[in-house]
Amino acid sequence: MRAQRAFVLLFGLTACSGPEPAAEVEGARLSLVETLSGSDTVGYARALEPRAFGFPVDHGPHPDFRTEWWYVTGNLTSESGRDFGFQFTIFRNALAPTLPGGPSAWATNQAYMGHFALADVGVGRFHAFERFARGAAGLAGAEAEPLRVWLEDWTLEATSDETFPLSLAASDGDVAIRLELAEGKPVVYQGDRGLSQKGPEPGNASFYYAHTRMPAAGRVVVGEESFDVRGLAWLDREWSTSALAEGQVGWDWFALQLDDGWEMMIYRLRRTDGSADPLSDGVLIDPDGLRVPLEWGTDVFMDATGSWTSPIDGTVYPSGWRITVPERGWDLSVEPRLGAQELDVSFRYWEGAVSVSGNGEGGAGVEGRGYVELTGYAGFAP
Repeated sequence: MRAQRAFVLLFGLTACSGPEPAAEVEGARLSLVETLSGSDTVGYARALEPRAFGFPVDHGPHPDFRTEWWYVTGNLTSESGRDFGFQFTIFRNALAPTLPGGPSAWATNQAYMGHFALADVGVGRFHAFERFARGAAGLAGAEAEPLRVWLEDWTLEATSDETFPLSLAASDGDVAIRLELAEGKPVVYQGDRGLSQKGPEPGNASFYYAHTRMPAAGRVVVGEESFDVRGLAWLDREWSTSALAEGQVGWDWFALQLDDGWEMMIYRLRRTDGSADPLSDGVLIDPDGLRVPLEWGTDVFMDATGSWTSPIDGTVYPSGWRITVPERGWDLSVEPRLGAQELDVSFRYWEGAVSVSGNGEGGAGVEGRGYVELTGYAGFAP
């Protein structure tokens, strides 16, 4: 599988004992979709049926699965009214199902990749950064008790013996963020009690939960300017082995936080002909944290209202959407807070802060903010 091979090229052989943590490979490109699909599943655990989640252990790593991520997005506002969106992600990818032999401190079967992006809405600028490290010699890793996930000095970790609040920190050059994230609402399990089926075959699934409304406070630094900020964050946790199925080329994912206390998470799995896969899914979360499942194409509908063209190669992404849940009165307009929020990293995708307006539960007027992720557009030709 191309993505898996690219990870091996970037990190070298898992049993490598050399001192360098990674190898630069000019032009190396990964595919997030291919990393989550393919047939190389022998020796890995699979998401086959609902499981009993246990915390704090499940906040930590699941190294017997091939792919895992800790994904935090959010919208922040400074005391002076300047708005920011942020994305912080650490991906874990197993290069082999078992640890290599040998005494080397560099030997590992785990590779880590991090993405950090800041949308400086107030001035219309977008910053995006990427890092790689092997999960050895303290360069990158994940621990459950207490929770700590790190890639060099990019960290998501508990600040006490309790899991929450979490401390998030990332910096690159003259752009930095440091936040404290409170737990907010209780954990929400996606799919069938946390089993999120993405494809028709057994094992084409992930274990998936989220914290959908996490009060966030801290500091953002851009150049010589520093801002005290507050806002809301969203934590997505997912782990799997070969979650996606043949014919699925990407997804459009929406995480929306409304000012009446409701949240919406929906994703449209796209097939090669551009249609929505029947396993596309969604959920509403009420102000008390109770989930309301949504069936795609029956309960919830989504249509793009515009587009944005990447200056890199002319890739066209949808930009602006109308989302409706007719039986509950929902009719939302979702608009990017910046058009250009494409991450030109090892795999290209659009991930950005959005604003929300329209009608929510019972048709009442609402506003809100959120994040949208669009994968599988760049480099794909039907």
